[in-house]
Amino acid sequence: MLLAFFVPVMAEDSNSTPQQPLVVPSILSADDAIAEAAKDISSGEFELAKKQLDGIADSNLPQAKSLREIIDQYNSIEAQRDKKRAELYDKQLAEIASLEKKADANGMEDVNDVTAILLAAIKAQDYAQESQKASILEKDIIKKAIDKSVEKAVQYEEKGEWIESLLTCYGFLVALDEENKQWKEHLDDLTEKAIIKASLADNPCEKSVDRHNGIKKEMFIRAIMALDYNYVTVITYKDLAVKALKRCKDLAVVLNKMTPNESVSFKNDPNSINAWFSGIDNLSAEVQKPLTGISRDKFIDVFEKVLDLNEKTIAVNKEVLIAQFAEASLNELDPHTNLVWPWYVQDFEKMMKSEFSGVGIEISKADGPLAVNSLMPDTPSYNSGIDAGDIIEAVDGESTKDMTIECAVRKITGPEGTKVVLTVRNPKEEKSRDIKITRAKIKVPTIRSWRRGDDGQWLNMIDPNEKIGYVKITSFTSEETGSDFEKQLNDLEKNGMKGLIVDLRFNSGGYLNQAVEIVDKFVNEGLIVSTRPRLGAFPQWEVATGKAHPNYPLVVLINGQSASASEIVAGALQDKAYKRATIVGSRSYGKGSVQTIIGYPGDGAQIKYTMAHYHLPSGQRVKNHYEEEKLGKEDWGIAPDVKVELRSDEVLELYNIQRDNAVVAKEGHDNNGEPVKRFSIDETIKSDPQLAIAVLVTKAKIIEQQAVQQKLAKLPQKN
Repeated sequence: MLLAFFVPVMAEDSNSTPQQPLVVPSILSADDAIAEAAKDISSGEFELAKKQLDGIADSNLPQAKSLREIIDQYNSIEAQRDKKRAELYDKQLAEIASLEKKADANGMEDVNDVTAILLAAIKAQDYAQESQKASILEKDIIKKAIDKSVEKAVQYEEKGEWIESLLTCYGFLVALDEENKQWKEHLDDLTEKAIIKASLADNPCEKSVDRHNGIKKEMFIRAIMALDYNYVTVITYKDLAVKALKRCKDLAVVLNKMTPNESVSFKNDPNSINAWFSGIDNLSAEVQKPLTGISRDKFIDVFEKVLDLNEKTIAVNKEVLIAQFAEASLNELDPHTNLVWPWYVQDFEKMMKSEFSGVGIEISKADGPLAVNSLMPDTPSYNSGIDAGDIIEAVDGESTKDMTIECAVRKITGPEGTKVVLTVRNPKEEKSRDIKITRAKIKVPTIRSWRRGDDGQWLNMIDPNEKIGYVKITSFTSEETGSDFEKQLNDLEKNGMKGLIVDLRFNSGGYLNQAVEIVDKFVNEGLIVSTRPRLGAFPQWEVATGKAHPNYPLVVLINGQSASASEIVAGALQDKAYKRATIVGSRSYGKGSVQTIIGYPGDGAQIKYTMAHYHLPSGQRVKNHYEEEKLGKEDWGIAPDVKVELRSDEVLELYNIQRDNAVVAKEGHDNNGEPVKRFSIDETIKSDPQLAIAVLVTKAKIIEQQAVQQKLAKLPQKN
């Protein structure tokens, strides 16, 4: 922003002979300077805003003083964050030194010692300044831990323990040095093998044979036929074939290391395995030979040859092989295109919608045992006797000790009207109790705010004094997201709201029409988003309906987990066509594409695939994370106007406080004398630097709007 601008003025002599233009300075008025300073704050330019304010002759103007206070508060927040960062960095260095002494004593033979050292180094890097990060990797103890971790990984992998190698070794190594391509490639390889092993292993909820029941090769072939015409870009079948054939080799490697089970049959004699590897290698060479690539029909022919080779060699269950070939090849297209096999359709549909049949509790297993995080109002659980904080020891008599959270959800949910028995225990008591609950249809609200009141309803003013509202949209997976959001807006506006913060952090997306409905509440006319497929469908344009709410200041919070529909909302409101909202936080996920689901594969299977890219009002496409990363670029998604990156400790703190503020407990809950923990506005904002700065930006935008209105009021009025 310029502090002053210049205008040409024509000067004339006594004979009215034109002269060269003279340029004279025209200093910004106080209203203009205040508005410009507020705009600078909305761009994250706090120092520039301060310079704007320093140029105002009357430094005691209330709005100028308020903006200076905002700048001082921002600087105070950043200074406190930097102080905390430095303290945590020193603490981690001390932790590394302590672990070094311990390692010297026991020779670092325990893998837990190795991971403790690597974790301490990762945390130290998170707290370090850029100039400090390299020195951490140069420490002898870190180098020794890295060598020991690689050594441990080899031992795990020799035993076929791919998940252990991934979680306790290479996961830490890549987090420590993301630029190490060798580690990254090995991590990707481990991830592939871990996926294979997990898909073949039995668990308390199902056996592998159930997971593969009903899979047919025709499903995959039909899916490829549909994708050939409808996928968002022209498919390079050579890449799909290479990825699928590698998965076929990995499948044999994993099976050869697994303990035989009744779910997966497999010939693991050396001759069969060698013949399988040789046959796959020959097919790989054939695929990569043509310079012009391979056609769709050739790709399907490769798939048929793999199935035929399997019958002659390792004879793994054909359903398993079909699933692995299909999933690997489709994943090469993009992470959002996949086949939904018949066994998973019901769970998939439940995941895609914020509606299911269950008891109405939020559960977690983060701290060890399966526990109730919160009840949901107006659901069967609320008056059942179960309470927030209870431990769930069993579901219908089956222990939850070794049950995954996904498995627990599957067992607790069920058909509407059926009953489930939960064996629960207060964490401060030894005696458990059985609670029988009748399942009902549960709708998970996607609209929240900063805290629940004692009555379980959301408090939606984050700054009651300045009348700043706050609405959090957790996802767009409900058809009621837009209408529920409308109710919050109406309530806030009735209470005199002057500015609004919409929180889209950790929102992975959902229905496109709900994202459009949210944008429509803030844009009066014009394009909101366009989706542009390659073939098979016409481009679609979504436009505003002219029903926008008042033009009060708007700030949107995003982070790296804001994706898809969230990016449409944030991008459209930020777009240069409207400049309706200021975006605060960190760069979004970068999905940039639209998926659809069809049942074309047949026999109960479905395919979810990327059918179009979406474009913002000005025409720009939101760049895809997956594609940009392949190109070595990092400009995917939506970039914030005011960048505020959070450290891992800050993310954990804000998560814990948001979780506690959202808890719903049964009426009269005291948890043995301990009421439900609630945090104040000040505590909530202090725990969340992104929210704190969003509040400051909103205050600045309110002042900017006031300054503009004051200037307009001073202009001569036409009669």
